[in-house]
Amino acid sequence: MSFLLGLFGLSYWVWLFIGMVLLAFELLAPFTFFLWLGASALITALILFVMPETTWQAQFLIFSALSVTSIILSRRFLVNRQTESEVPNLNRRAEQYVGRVFTLSQNIEQGEGKIKVDDTHWKVSGPRLEKGAEVRITGADGSVFTVEAVEETPE
Repeated sequence: MSFLLGLFGLSYWVWLFIGMVLLAFELLAPFTFFLWLGASALITALILFVMPETTWQAQFLIFSALSVTSIILSRRFLVNRQTESEVPNLNRRAEQYVGRVFTLSQNIEQGEGKIKVDDTHWKVSGPRLEKGAEVRITGADGSVFTVEAVEETPE
């Protein structure tokens, strides 16, 4: 490999290309790993542009050190920056209904029934209950609600 690197050289434009490819991979990946590798390659390209006499061994050492350092620092920084959302169930529609009370639109038989929420019928699982009974949603498993009977309070 050293023969090939010595023959063709490893100039700044090669590191620039590697950096761009890694940044393009970042667009396809669901995490920020390739971002830091791409940034490290671009910084290596900048160093090589300023100091073109840098050997290929030193270039790989610089790239490796920058990659490891940037990944470790980013993990530390990003873990400490995670914030709680004001609306944690925003993209989990079924979980938004937990705790609410609805009326059964179909008997719960053999553990399955239906309720009507706004203009949509949802499957429910729970104890045997008749149509028209009030139920409270206690959980959601995908698009199926888990319900329990609402205890009527005497007035």
